Amino acid sequence: MTPLLLAACLLGADPAETGDRPAAERPNVLLILSDDQAWDDYGFLGSEHAHTPHLDRLAGQSRTFPHGYVPTSLCRPSLASILTGRYAHQHGITGNDPAVPAGLPRKPTHQTRVPEYLDLRRAMNRTLADDPQLSTLLQDAGYHTLQTGKWWEGDPTDFGFTAAMTHGEMTRGGRHGDEGLKITRDGQPSPDLGPLPAFMDEADAAGAPWFVWYAPFLPHTPHDPPQRLLAKYRDRVEAGELTLSEAKYFANVERFDEAVGTVLAEVDRRGAENTLVVYACDNGWITLPERSAYAPRSKRSPHEGGVRTPIMLRRTGAITPERHETPVSTVDLARTILTHCDVAVPETVGGMNLLNNAAVADRGPVFGEIFEHDQPFPAPVADGLMFRWVVDGNWKLILPHAPHFSKGEPPTELYDLSADPHETRNLAEENPQQVARLTALLNAWWDPTAAND
Repeated sequence: MTPLLLAACLLGADPAETGDRPAAERPNVLLILSDDQAWDDYGFLGSEHAHTPHLDRLAGQSRTFPHGYVPTSLCRPSLASILTGRYAHQHGITGNDPAVPAGLPRKPTHQTRVPEYLDLRRAMNRTLADDPQLSTLLQDAGYHTLQTGKWWEGDPTDFGFTAAMTHGEMTRGGRHGDEGLKITRDGQPSPDLGPLPAFMDEADAAGAPWFVWYAPFLPHTPHDPPQRLLAKYRDRVEAGELTLSEAKYFANVERFDEAVGTVLAEVDRRGAENTLVVYACDNGWITLPERSAYAPRSKRSPHEGGVRTPIMLRRTGAITPERHETPVSTVDLARTILTHCDVAVPETVGGMNLLNNAAVADRGPVFGEIFEHDQPFPAPVADGLMFRWVVDGNWKLILPHAPHFSKGEPPTELYDLSADPHETRNLAEENPQQVARLTALLNAWWDPTAAND
């Protein structure tokens, strides 16, 4: 990196987005993605039970945003937003799977045995094909690119990855990662980096920067941690502080933290000043006490337990470690990464550069939307809408979309997050002017006709 560009990064200013820097001068990028983790289940955010020393260390080395948000609290659309810098209603992926058409079997094996459904899945896997994606843009700029872990969009090599753990073929068990999900899961007793070191060696030998999509299937269910980790929580189970289900989840959080520590050690061994490390979670999680499943107001909900995640950005010597309380979004990540790597940012990529101090200071509302788990594909995206939500300053508004609630429409919800971060007191009835103001912001933002434009 030239002295001028380094100074720009330290000050938080945007270098020119010309994309004309030689590939060899661009930084490597490691994108770390947690899977189904509560926003406050980190030591640095005050958790009593989550043991996360490596993530805590990363937070201390990073520009850290504890008030980060995902626009959609479900795995696939959330990851698609990170990949494209677009909201779900814009990129067109709103659910994890296409809804099963009437007349087709609804057994677990239908994904591999019913040709009509396979055709639907393959068509849905092409939804993002015409969108510029982080991986394709980096590949076009000379990066060697590797996919590991969670991945929903079929064959990753069709989406800008020069190498991939996932094959994505549904007739061979491909759905959301297949072979890629083995990274860290197979690493007993300690996390396994799989193909990462060899991939990094090859890129280094070629004089090329590398990009790694590192999305281990953790702490996602099954909550099946190694016994050496679960044993750490047994005393708390016996004391009644945790249920066994909760202990297994927290042990899996620690398992993920170990994986982060292992991959960061590999990056640091090669030179932390040459690599941009980015961290976020795909969506939130609150474990049910009695079993390994998510509770209401967590995953798939518009509440903080579903949509909030810390976001971290680290590059030793180029990014000043500091904590920002400004609400930001994972929609911002693609633009941030591309700008830092001096790769031209297409007009379709939204969000803002999280390394630009002026942009962060002037940040406007953070928006999001919640859809049905099974997308009514290829119907218009609005057909699956359940909620829209917005955070503006201390205020958060949640608007339900009536057609999708068989037991009656939930109420409009308004919260003052500064006084009520866990959303326990709905202030909508006593603040109609705030509801009207925030509703107007949502209506100005949400355009369902924008999908795949």
